[in-house]
Amino acid sequence: MGDKAVITCALNGVLTDPKQHNVPVTPEQMAREAKAAFNAGASIMHIHLRQQEPNKGHLASWDVNVSREIQQAIREACPGVIINHTTGTSGPKYQGALDCVRETRPEIAACNAGSLNYLKVKSDNTWAWPPMMFDNAVEKVQDYLDVMKEAGTIPEFECFDVGIVRCVGMYVQTGMYSGPLEYNFVMGVASGMPADPELLPILLKLKRPKSHWQVTAIGRAEIWPLHQRCADLGGHLRTGLEDTFYLADGTKVTSNGQLIEAIAACARRAGREIASPAEARRIFGTRH
Repeated sequence: MGDKAVITCALNGVLTDPKQHNVPVTPEQMAREAKAAFNAGASIMHIHLRQQEPNKGHLASWDVNVSREIQQAIREACPGVIINHTTGTSGPKYQGALDCVRETRPEIAACNAGSLNYLKVKSDNTWAWPPMMFDNAVEKVQDYLDVMKEAGTIPEFECFDVGIVRCVGMYVQTGMYSGPLEYNFVMGVASGMPADPELLPILLKLKRPKSHWQVTAIGRAEIWPLHQRCADLGGHLRTGLEDTFYLADGTKVTSNGQLIEAIAACARRAGREIASPAEARRIFGTRH
């Protein structure tokens, strides 16, 4: 079972506008997209919450009731599925994210493990958006870890840069966290780690021994060699409309299911089977 690949589907993200892209927002839409991904081999659904009012679906929400409704709809559509809840926020106000984890107790939740200047430059050499800081100070990380421990939720440590990978080891060394270790190497953000397969062996040297790891590859068709390298090296796999809209041949997808089919094929080319939700729970040590 150790060689089996756990597949996570990142259903919708926080930056994707449903008016421009075919991303799910409502509980019904989230359940439908989760079902397509589940049928294609995903056993974990990474969810972001959006405001449910008309024409507000592009805006983030931290409404605990919205979280409950979405999780319930996904679980009804996908028996045994594992929920991975977002917690990502910029700025000093993140109580809503803490409340969602505390009140809904997802099996896994993202724990952004360090800060990053979140930047992108357009082809005309101007900023794609006003330069911003994705701030994740140690005190903020500790708040998330404390709530996750209280909720019985396993943190997935999101690492946007090489130094952040090393920080996770320090959180363990100092006693901030003790428990199953799950790294998510986020690669492809313009101001973070590039989506370069040659970087993976270095990251694997820097992570803690015997910890689980996966890759989030952000970009277009160029990300697929990275997914294949991740599968070849024994990592777990993630994709979805949060991360990309494109297959390796440049085809633009309309559903998460298409992306999960493609990433499951990466695992099979590496000679690995796809983990069921029950197997994923045993691998990661999540509660039942």
